[in-house]
Amino acid sequence: MYLSLWFGILLVGAGCSHSPTPTATSTPQVRAVAVQDNPLTRRINRPSTLPPVPPAGVKISYSSVNTTAPVLAMTFDDGPHPTLTPKLLDLLRERNIKCTFFVIGKNARAYPHIIQRMIAEGHEIANHTWNHPSLTSLSDAQIRQELRASEDALMAAANYRPRLIRPPYGAINTRIKQLMFAEFGYSTIMWSVDPQDWRRPGVSVVTSRLVSGARPGAIMLAHDIHPPTIAAMPAMFDQLISKGYQFVTVSQLLNLEKAGMPVGVVISPAQAVDEPATGALTR
Repeated sequence: MYLSLWFGILLVGAGCSHSPTPTATSTPQVRAVAVQDNPLTRRINRPSTLPPVPPAGVKISYSSVNTTAPVLAMTFDDGPHPTLTPKLLDLLRERNIKCTFFVIGKNARAYPHIIQRMIAEGHEIANHTWNHPSLTSLSDAQIRQELRASEDALMAAANYRPRLIRPPYGAINTRIKQLMFAEFGYSTIMWSVDPQDWRRPGVSVVTSRLVSGARPGAIMLAHDIHPPTIAAMPAMFDQLISKGYQFVTVSQLLNLEKAGMPVGVVISPAQAVDEPATGALTR
């Protein structure tokens, strides 16, 4: 009997030595999440081939994007203008540059052929309201009316639905950004470089301000309704191209930022980001 009991204790002790019972002080093991290469990274060296629409998980607002690549977005507000915008499109085509145009809805309705040309030549079009009001002075119903009327004009002109919004004068707040994001799916696009071209400081000044302000990931602002602005563009584009910069649309710039994030990394989407824009009250 005693021999059987002693033999049983030995067996239990041997089993415990191979399979210890976890204690309260044991350190839990954390299973590593497999992080995959982002398929967009293959296109980082060719930014112009990135998708022309915003990626999944975009934020509510941007004034620039986080990248070290010498890539930026040139944007134009308030058009299309019947004579100046076609001149701008000509020089963009000569340089194979794609830009983003934040158009006013009533102008899109007046000049649908220019909207159609923008799309045919690979540019991005975004909403800049129907009549260029300050959104912070409007009711929610009036904001919806402005955005829908402008969107309807683009649909009528070219069956094109915009995905980005820029508030006239840069007048915006977090609540309105959230409204436009939730109801229209629009990310609010501000800017990081403003040459104040609407003040007409001179061709060389507009060129200098844009060139000196350019940074990787910048979103640069100008207006395609002022003759001096159009005159400033060739030198500005040529100088930045000579510095190694590439120009893409805003949505391609957002995709470039996304390409730097490995697949499997959890991104917190749709968080309001109030980034002060330079020269907030612009025309």
